[in-house]
Amino acid sequence: MSKRAKETFSGGNGDVEKPVAPAPAALRARVRALGPSMTRSMQTVAEAVAADPAGCARLTVSALAARTGTSEATVVRTARLLGYPGYRDLRLALAALAAQQESGAAPAVTVDIAVDDPLADVVAKLAHEEAQTLADTAAGLDLTQLAAAVTALATARRIDIYGIGASALVGQDLAQKLLRIGLVAHAHSDPHLAVTNAVQLRPGDVAVAITHSGSTGDVIEPLRTAFERGATTVALTGRPNAPVAHYADLVLTTSAARETQLRPAAMSSRTSQLLVVDCLFVGVAQQTYETAAPALAASYEALAHRHTAR
Repeated sequence: MSKRAKETFSGGNGDVEKPVAPAPAALRARVRALGPSMTRSMQTVAEAVAADPAGCARLTVSALAARTGTSEATVVRTARLLGYPGYRDLRLALAALAAQQESGAAPAVTVDIAVDDPLADVVAKLAHEEAQTLADTAAGLDLTQLAAAVTALATARRIDIYGIGASALVGQDLAQKLLRIGLVAHAHSDPHLAVTNAVQLRPGDVAVAITHSGSTGDVIEPLRTAFERGATTVALTGRPNAPVAHYADLVLTTSAARETQLRPAAMSSRTSQLLVVDCLFVGVAQQTYETAAPALAASYEALAHRHTAR
């Protein structure tokens, strides 16, 4: 999160807000999201606790360090990066997660799609991965940041949305949804147009950047420009510590299935991005219902004749 965002959430006195420990169900999603930004040794610890919460919950910090071939300091740093004040809090979350799994919840399974898989298996595997991705995203979504983003969009004079490639399609989806309830929203996939439009933003406007990697320069540049002009900036990303977050007042973290040869990151991340887009849209529609409902009705009426069989 940007310095400006931290000041906003701490009352403007510059104090950095302490991280809120994620719910036990969000642990796997947090490991997926933060894994790429961790050192190799921290990744080893994070993957170990996500894979065997029950076993790791019984281990002391020194025992987990020995099991993962790391140091006690690495274990503590990993716990803090995952959002827990210390290792004790991580152990409590692991115990709670283990209890949830033992109560009958289906374990997380990652299944690769093989070139020679029957189509029925492809459907089943994709459905499983999509469901897990949605569950992980919902569990890991920061509701305070989501609510702040909804309010910013609902009261914005103008909304710019930036995305490249597959993320551009998600941006277009958000823009057309907001347009249908009467808001001024435009999606930009051309990086030059994105920057030239961002220059015109000011306080009271909102800029939304969509990038799973969080490091797409063509998306970061217009968001930085909007940030410098005083607009409220929002990032939808799978990497909450990525460069895009430096210019985001609000960060909404998405999850994605593990990337494989037949399932690239752009494909798996789109599902979670669309979930967050729908959450934003519904939240904005709720806050602006008196104007949103008539606007939706008018758009339905205007398009009704196009859906009539001829």
